[in-house]
Amino acid sequence: MRGTALAAATMAGVLTLAGCAKDTGNNSSNNASGSDGNSASSCASAPKPPAAPAVATSSAAEGKVDASKLKIGLAFDVGGRGDASFNDAAAAGTDKAKSELGVTQVSESTASASEAESAKQQRLEQMASDGLNPIIAVGFAYAPSVAAIAPKHPGTKFAIVDDDSISQPNVTPLVFAEEQGSFLAGVAAVYKSKKCHVGFVGGVKTPLIQKFEAGFIQGAKAASENKVKIEDDYLTPAGDFSGFQDPAKGNVKAAAEIAKGADVVYHAAGASGKGVFDAAKAGNALAIGVDSDQYNQKTVAADKDIILTSMVKRVDVAVFNYIQAVAKGDLSVLPKRFDLKVDGVGYSTSGGKVDDIKDVLDGYKAEIIDGKITVSDKPQN
Repeated sequence: MRGTALAAATMAGVLTLAGCAKDTGNNSSNNASGSDGNSASSCASAPKPPAAPAVATSSAAEGKVDASKLKIGLAFDVGGRGDASFNDAAAAGTDKAKSELGVTQVSESTASASEAESAKQQRLEQMASDGLNPIIAVGFAYAPSVAAIAPKHPGTKFAIVDDDSISQPNVTPLVFAEEQGSFLAGVAAVYKSKKCHVGFVGGVKTPLIQKFEAGFIQGAKAASENKVKIEDDYLTPAGDFSGFQDPAKGNVKAAAEIAKGADVVYHAAGASGKGVFDAAKAGNALAIGVDSDQYNQKTVAADKDIILTSMVKRVDVAVFNYIQAVAKGDLSVLPKRFDLKVDGVGYSTSGGKVDDIKDVLDGYKAEIIDGKITVSDKPQN
């Protein structure tokens, strides 16, 4: 009886969803989603979750303070300012601190793909010796260097993005729930795929980028009830950080996924994402950006028409809130993790291509916040 009732309830949900699709004119997989991304796909067969209420933002953003006396060091990861992704998001945080908190001095330096660990240590040591305080290291690759340099300068505050392994009183981790935002990217991809076939391109195969991969795959499978086919590739193995700044390789990988049938490709590849966007445009596919709202990034403006949405990782919010907290003298106001609940990750709506599924995305968002959906941070086989 219980099994029969469950089957009946499931069938009722499917029939209800099918009826909705018919009512909106999306009853054919052939016309489910045009290249403009403005209609939902029949691949998305899971019942829609209820709409979400508004979420709270980080309390650190409240009550502006005067940060004009701070001299900030910003140590970029590979790609630096202008990567249209992760580093640009960090730069946006310091830019906002200049305009809203009165910061006048920000010293920037960028890592190269092949530099030795000693170069990162020297960069941070130089910043500390120059009196910069706080110093923000952008990326987990700085973890060994921050761990080595921070104890030598106990009066200098350090923050590191994407790493929480350092137990030093003057080091603050700024970490994110990338898998939660990527889950929503997976849902969006399924809703906009004409072929029920999507792809993921990661820059470097590290535990951090695997969080993006894991969330995307879980979201795509959830929205399609495991019907979706997923291409899944990385540009370089762990340790080879060139995968974050090789648009040509990004283009080749994405083009190969599109040739296999993927018509929506999500990248977590830093500056290499430019190549992914180029491949999507050439292959009449759609792409999903990462970290920043890439639809509005000048360096990828030529491809904005194929950018469906971006998984927004609010490194800008984390950096700005950290600077504000340092100026205020109270780091306790920062969240332990920038997740969906504090708007630390999310999705962009620029270009209007996901406007018609916003209620669906926000519904899934609410279920993740409420704990009804637990998103894994590791890819599931």
